[in-house]
Amino acid sequence: MAAIPTMENEDAKRPHRERESLVAERTRIVNRMKGCLARLGIRTFKPTLQRARDLLPTLRTPEGTPQPPNALAEMRRDLARLRLVEDQVREIETDRLERLNQAPDEKSHVMVRLLAQIIGVGIETADMLVREVLSRNLRDRRAVARHAGLTGAPDESGSKRREKGLARAGNARVRRGMIQLAWRFLMFQKESALVQWYRARTTDGRRGTRKSLIVAMARKLLIELWRFVTTGQAPAGVEMRSA
Repeated sequence: MAAIPTMENEDAKRPHRERESLVAERTRIVNRMKGCLARLGIRTFKPTLQRARDLLPTLRTPEGTPQPPNALAEMRRDLARLRLVEDQVREIETDRLERLNQAPDEKSHVMVRLLAQIIGVGIETADMLVREVLSRNLRDRRAVARHAGLTGAPDESGSKRREKGLARAGNARVRRGMIQLAWRFLMFQKESALVQWYRARTTDGRRGTRKSLIVAMARKLLIELWRFVTTGQAPAGVEMRSA
């Protein structure tokens, strides 16, 4: 059994969880604006541009007519919300870097910096993994994989046994993050032992095989990262950023 996290540990998770919610809100606002403009036949406008507020009133439909006033007013409000969300995301990221610099020897901060040395792992991913799973006092590699929900869910009845996919009883945030990180590893860590292991088993090119094995690779990668931050043993063949 893993130890119950303290109030301080739980509070340390709030910044990256809030940032995750804000990024999702940013995506919703951008998609809503693009959908509104698409109904008017306008498909080239990018709401995330710095000049978006000035460019918005100048947009014209394919017939050359201005945007309807209510649609324009709605998108102006959406742009204002988008700028607020982006400012809050930057504030969270700035505060996190300040905390890392102010207490560089704190255990969780050391873990974050260690993970961020791996090419393909950014500060945000490193911070999420450390706060959600790697800084916890987990017994062994099996406990780490179970905590992330990256273990199988066997259905056993007598002598029959079949897998029912992922258990999904662990931390969904870690599970999603690790699967995304595993895909990134295929791009940034092509010479690592884990990527070579994955390539050797997906030579048939079937989509189902790739999707199943990327989960297995995510589980192996999480265990390797846990071993890295607890013992200092880097995953085999992984390229590191220069200090």
